[in-house]
Amino acid sequence: MKILGHVTFFLLLGGICAQSNRNAKASGKSAKRGGAAQAGDTGQSTPVADSSQGNSRSSGRPADSRQDSTAGTRPAGQQTDEMRLQFLRSTQVKCNDGSAAGFYLKEFRGSRRWLLFLEGGWCCYSKETCDSRYQNIPRLMSSSGWPQTKRGTGILSSQAEENPHWHNANLVFIPYCSSDVWSGMGPAPTPAPRTRQGKDKVKERNTNATEYSFMGSLIIREVIKDLIPKGIKQAKVVMLAGTSAGATGVLLNIERVASQLEQLGTEAQVRGLVDSGWFLESKQQRSPNCPETVSCTPEDAIKIGLRLWNGVVPDRCRQLYKRGEEWQCFFGHRLYSTLTSPLFIVQWLFDEEQLRVENIYMGGQSLSEEQWQYIQNLGLEIKNSLTDVTAVFAPSCLSHTVITKSNWMSFQVKGTSLPRALHCWDRSLEAIRNNRTPAKGCPFHLVDTCQWPQCNPTCPTLVDQATQQELTLLQMLVAMGLDPQRLGLDPEGEGDSLASMANSGG
Repeated sequence: MKILGHVTFFLLLGGICAQSNRNAKASGKSAKRGGAAQAGDTGQSTPVADSSQGNSRSSGRPADSRQDSTAGTRPAGQQTDEMRLQFLRSTQVKCNDGSAAGFYLKEFRGSRRWLLFLEGGWCCYSKETCDSRYQNIPRLMSSSGWPQTKRGTGILSSQAEENPHWHNANLVFIPYCSSDVWSGMGPAPTPAPRTRQGKDKVKERNTNATEYSFMGSLIIREVIKDLIPKGIKQAKVVMLAGTSAGATGVLLNIERVASQLEQLGTEAQVRGLVDSGWFLESKQQRSPNCPETVSCTPEDAIKIGLRLWNGVVPDRCRQLYKRGEEWQCFFGHRLYSTLTSPLFIVQWLFDEEQLRVENIYMGGQSLSEEQWQYIQNLGLEIKNSLTDVTAVFAPSCLSHTVITKSNWMSFQVKGTSLPRALHCWDRSLEAIRNNRTPAKGCPFHLVDTCQWPQCNPTCPTLVDQATQQELTLLQMLVAMGLDPQRLGLDPEGEGDSLASMANSGG
């Protein structure tokens, strides 16, 4: 595969493992559409369980899509654990390959709380990277293989024991099929430019020189329009949430969503929940061959992609940067202060995808002392970047994404779980909205103060990639060739050492 050597760039915002499950590269758009039926078994793990298989189709919108749109007509009070697929009414807003975009909905009758979730999965930024993405992870570019129903986990679960504060909300899962970090505004390629002829005309256009549509931001807009008959205009709270690239999509679109709902006449408070989308710029040296090859840093990938996607960033952030530098608004620490909607940031201090961009793989074969030093510095840099964030949950752990994991309630910072912190934030916002004093003793600014990875005793377990054995941090460092004593760690007193780190603020 062409980009195997640079797969880290496809891992940054989505945790994608680009393993090919198709033997032949499709040629031409019609062939691609026909070959996408097997989407869904590669790439980032989806935070929902498929409950039924979708019907593959050769093009665009399926003949029975209107049946999906009537799924919400069951008797009042009847509930189901499953979210049902509904394709957008608009036939102009599409996935990358021209197939119909859509969303999964589980209504909770009588609820005025809405949770809209944006899926993650990095991006593609050129014909070459998009062709490779389509060949290896087609479900992130086409709806052809989407199942008819899904069951949510974590904050998308409808079970109170798994999701104590949001199980009774209207839950909306928006699959990622635009490959543009939810920033694209189209328009789609017209039929003539979609052919692979007329290369001189393609070069002149210098916008969408591929056969793909990039409409991520437009998909969000159309989903909200389609939710009007379902009652979103009567909403009291609308929370736009996302993980990884979806989390960055929240940062990029939260103000647009708030403006759209305000124009609809709703009095809802729009909030954002950003999980594992708070990245720092890469320390890699930029490749002089980008974009002629795929050796682009994530910053260059976004910079190039913005032109391809006709991508948009929030107005107030865009005004801070000169033309061509708008890519900087994809980084939360640069964008956060320009946003007016309330935001809750969830970020592991040692995010595995941030590390993979620097070619650091915990649980891999080896780790240098310089890489270990980078890991330590990363925690400090992330922590410093979160200083002015009002609502934050930042454990000192090595992991990536959390809110859609079934065990998301088990992680704590300073004795407070993430669902509890979100509930405290919710209560505080309601109090402020109603001119009341927020309750004390209900924290929602939670950042670990211990300095080491995994110093929080509730961290997810580390796993050796070769043996799949669970290891402590010190065991993993030894397995990767480092001498703990040279690093200032004591392998003999590992238990006491970790307990001491945890007690220092974890």
